[in-house]
Amino acid sequence: MYGKKKLNLALAILPLAAMLPLLIIGYGQLGLRIESLLLTSAGIAAALAYWQGYRWNDIIDSIVSQLTKVMPVIMILICVGGLIGTWMFSGTIPYMVYWGLKLISPQYILITAFFITSVISVCTGTSWGSAGTVGVALMGVAASLDVSLAAAAGAIVSGAYFGDKISPLSDTTNFAAIVADTDLYSHIQHLLYTTLPSFILAAIVYFIAGHTSLAGNVATPEKITEIICSLENLYHFNPLLILPPMLVLWGAMTKRPVIPTMLAACVLAIVIGATLQGFTIKQGLHVLIDGFNLSMFSEQEHNIAGIISDVPRLLNRGGMSSMMSTILLIFCAFAFAGALALTGALTIIINQLLQAVHTTGMLITVTLGTTILLTGATCDGRLALLIPAELFKEAYRRMGLDNKNLSRTIEDGCTVIEPLMPWTSAGIFMATTLGVSTLDLLPWAIQCYAAAFLALIYGFTGFGIAKTTQGIFPNEKSCYRKII
Repeated sequence: MYGKKKLNLALAILPLAAMLPLLIIGYGQLGLRIESLLLTSAGIAAALAYWQGYRWNDIIDSIVSQLTKVMPVIMILICVGGLIGTWMFSGTIPYMVYWGLKLISPQYILITAFFITSVISVCTGTSWGSAGTVGVALMGVAASLDVSLAAAAGAIVSGAYFGDKISPLSDTTNFAAIVADTDLYSHIQHLLYTTLPSFILAAIVYFIAGHTSLAGNVATPEKITEIICSLENLYHFNPLLILPPMLVLWGAMTKRPVIPTMLAACVLAIVIGATLQGFTIKQGLHVLIDGFNLSMFSEQEHNIAGIISDVPRLLNRGGMSSMMSTILLIFCAFAFAGALALTGALTIIINQLLQAVHTTGMLITVTLGTTILLTGATCDGRLALLIPAELFKEAYRRMGLDNKNLSRTIEDGCTVIEPLMPWTSAGIFMATTLGVSTLDLLPWAIQCYAAAFLALIYGFTGFGIAKTTQGIFPNEKSCYRKII
């Protein structure tokens, strides 16, 4: 910042104050493309950086630096597209939908989706893997049963992030414990204060919604029978079809590299499709890139014209190219994040927030607010965990609070909140993979946002707040006077 103009608080807030109304009104109310709104926000942040004395090369270097960090995410997104297409090709996803329709009652689809994704995510530690495998199949079941897709997607996202938050195999869970200087299992145990009540609340809502009109009008038995018969007519079902998802789950549980594992699952699915379904390897390679289409089946053998409309909507999807619009959105989001990072606006805002902190409740509130702000502004979950941990670690120590309070709060404000923001990589992934917009599924993702409210309640009541044996200062207010 040597030789550059310094921002005051009003100027520091300007990019965020412009971005939020643009997204809320432009995207939420007017239905404008989110890419153009993010680019407008990036232009405002870039103009501010230019006013400070930075030049175009500085701005573009900062944007490229931010994008460098997200390249693995982009590559995973591309692989997920290929995974969905090839699993349609092999019959893997239709096989899971087939059994889902036969075993799951429409009234229990929401609670079932929530429980299944919760178990898978706890066992594997990956929300993306859970949503991209069983989550996709469950969405197919929900669509076939005429259950609200927004409700089903919310239940799947809630379950997927339940495990991502508390599983010892989760990278975010481990990272939050590390940056907050606390023990992993102490961190997980402390997370249960906000996570278990959120889980129970979500389960109750999904159970009740499944027995009311909130989940939509359930499909007639005739319609379900028609879908099952159509899938049986199109595919040769065999237990071997579950091998691709088993490979992905094995890779997640044994910490194998994600991208090679996903590509291996794509190759396995192509081989299965060619062996069991009668397709060709050439068709499989096309599916990997362009996605699956019902027209690949022989009209003479399968009577494609007689299939009900729900089946093509289920099957015609996937392919690496289907993720290109998602990747464009990521580029636009990180154009804003890169320009904003260069201005140093976030540091100014956070330092100002710290001056208002005098109690445990206020500290929890500021930590939570800062984490949510950073999650939305940086679009980077790791940064949104790291920066608040570094900023507030000493404050927690001086107030006599155990660091596991800090690790829990940053997870409550980042890990489970990130998929509820339409412009973050997690939000984009969930919306694209499940086929439901973020704002539509958000009200149903109860597990994700309920924890933040519980964290605030605990902060002001003192319940679930772990103290150290001896604080540095006996009086909380004197503590913060010393810090500031």
